[in-house]
Amino acid sequence: MKIKERGRAKYRPLKNYEVSEVKRVLLEKIAEEQAEIQKLKEDEKIDTIQYIDNKLNVVSLFSGCGGLDLGVEFAGLDATIGEANTNRLKNNYNQFIKYRYKSLFHTICSIDLFKEANQTYHCNFPDSIVQIEKDIRKIKSFPVGDIVLGGFPCPGFSEAGPRLIDDERNFLYIHFIRSLIQTQPLFFIAENVKGLLTLGKGEVLKQIIQDFETAGYKVKFKLVNARDFGVPQNRERVFIVGVRKDIDFEYNFPDPTHGMDNHLLNFRTLKDSIGDLEEDPGEWYEGNFSSIYLSRNRKKNWDDQSFTIQASGRQAPLHPSGEPMRKTGKDQWELPGGLSQHRRLSTREIARIQTFPDWFKFSHGLSDNISKNGRLNKVYKQIGNAVPVDLARAIARPIAEWVIKNYSEKTYLRV
Repeated sequence: MKIKERGRAKYRPLKNYEVSEVKRVLLEKIAEEQAEIQKLKEDEKIDTIQYIDNKLNVVSLFSGCGGLDLGVEFAGLDATIGEANTNRLKNNYNQFIKYRYKSLFHTICSIDLFKEANQTYHCNFPDSIVQIEKDIRKIKSFPVGDIVLGGFPCPGFSEAGPRLIDDERNFLYIHFIRSLIQTQPLFFIAENVKGLLTLGKGEVLKQIIQDFETAGYKVKFKLVNARDFGVPQNRERVFIVGVRKDIDFEYNFPDPTHGMDNHLLNFRTLKDSIGDLEEDPGEWYEGNFSSIYLSRNRKKNWDDQSFTIQASGRQAPLHPSGEPMRKTGKDQWELPGGLSQHRRLSTREIARIQTFPDWFKFSHGLSDNISKNGRLNKVYKQIGNAVPVDLARAIARPIAEWVIKNYSEKTYLRV
């Protein structure tokens, strides 16, 4: 809740609120956002969007460096050439570029305000994609597509943060919904943090789902763990998937492919993912560890999955080599042997843990007037904010499979 008292923060969490008060605040903030939308001027017309009629044309909101987009692209290849063939292409850049056009999904436009992430996106995706580097709140008219993707920003929802119901960043999802109302794509996929489920005693999520449904969609949501789908990381995220109400398709979230059961593949471990990088890990964020960092364990074993990769070099987990951290008291841990025996995971290692292919290049900006840590932190931020590629691939695959089965001769469904 916003408070009037002076202090370091503009907002303070209010824990003992009533459900009726939560609803009031949400509706008030939604009305404020809608009032600002009415003031927008018409955008410059985009004449360069390249649609392909026999593919699902994708519009990516809050695209970041493209983890969600790349995973969806792989899901589109799974549907057309088979999962085994896609796996062979995934880490062979030349072969991937040769067969990329076969994906069922064709991205036509990406929208994001983060300059370095947009540079990364440009390095790794086709030049045909129109990139809009602009605050989504300033866009009046959205490009038409068959599917809209986006992990709308989540600082106000995160359990690691202050949990603020009326944080203005909580309402960026309205612009996702605005794009759906304007363009009526066939499907959408949205992603957010676990904390969305419980913020405001669940009323925030309830309002968001209601708004997506009002836009004309059958909506399902689920908390999933990335490690259940082959990502070597314990990372829980909420996915919200919508199917336009006039389409005879019921989306069901995929079953886990990895786990402890005999019929599943084993969880992928840090050893599986980054064991071969031990002698050549690339650069990592250097410096002391704060008391907050040392308030809990930050080091997993080689046979474990990583902690959640965060959007910060300073908060990156420790590399699994060397001795484990040692607990010395309540919320107090130490690094046996001193700092020289422990380091954070490198940007190359966390990209692997987020299941980006090795050929995926990350931009740290074009300025030379920045420290090594500052430069690297721009990369950590991009990778940590991304949806793990293989998780996105799993979530999008049911849509791709349904489309291939039902519209093998499609002229695609845009109406």
